[in-house]
Amino acid sequence: MPPKVSSMSEEPNYKVDLVGVFGHPVSENPTVLMIESAFRELGLNWRYVNFEVLPQDLEAAVAGLRAMNFKGINLTIPHKVEVLQYLDEIAPDAKLMGAVNTVRREGDRLIGENTDGKGFLRSIQEDAGIDPAGKRIVFLGAGGAARAMTVEMALAGAENIIIVNRSAERGESLVQLLNDQAPAEAQFVPWDQTFSIPEGTDVLVNSTSIGLYPNVDDRPDVDYDSITSSMVACDVIPNPPNTPFLQEAEKRGAKTLDGLGMLVGQGAIGLKMWTGHDAPVSVMRKALEEVFG
Repeated sequence: MPPKVSSMSEEPNYKVDLVGVFGHPVSENPTVLMIESAFRELGLNWRYVNFEVLPQDLEAAVAGLRAMNFKGINLTIPHKVEVLQYLDEIAPDAKLMGAVNTVRREGDRLIGENTDGKGFLRSIQEDAGIDPAGKRIVFLGAGGAARAMTVEMALAGAENIIIVNRSAERGESLVQLLNDQAPAEAQFVPWDQTFSIPEGTDVLVNSTSIGLYPNVDDRPDVDYDSITSSMVACDVIPNPPNTPFLQEAEKRGAKTLDGLGMLVGQGAIGLKMWTGHDAPVSVMRKALEEVFG
């Protein structure tokens, strides 16, 4: 469906509304394909652009998006934390995470949001049919993705969250955040040997980059025979979607959830924030599946 410029009865309007992503590097960021497929499906005269922004230029880039009346922007590495100081307001959950990946415009104000965890929450609820409330969840990794996802899981009512990480400092910091400021009980487990999934675990999440292209044969160091058919195994890796981690979990009878769901989910939430339109998620996922095979 082509973008709607104007009808014969309307005044001509050739303005394109702009959104995009600030990052370094951004040349391989596939979000543009997903979002622009949604714009075409909705008939919106909007464009999503990957902007290469060096760390020292972030303040100027934010000033530029204000001046040029961008409708919003995504932030990726290395700008998710640094951008906080240049915004007018930070959403409470993003403030708790200490990172912003989406900025939306509200009049002249720029509001910082974090849709990473929301995308995962949406995917686990809608794609896997799981309500996190009362669940026991194990996260492999304690980086930015884990920080966003664990906060959202805690806010959604998860009963217990275990953080498994090689860096004790980062793992213990995340556990302290969850125990001090979120309604969930959290524990840290050092990842200094093959990790065995505790009995009673409902959801197991690989929130590391292990298995991401081009290292497609890598898998997290866990005892895969400790995964049971009563568990849901999730991976944040979108490329390739069917990672060795998920393949091993599926062999043990676990239900699996790939990283495309989270990527589409956070994109759909951001698109709704910017445009006010419900996202065509099936179209967005198809665009990514064509890229990642």
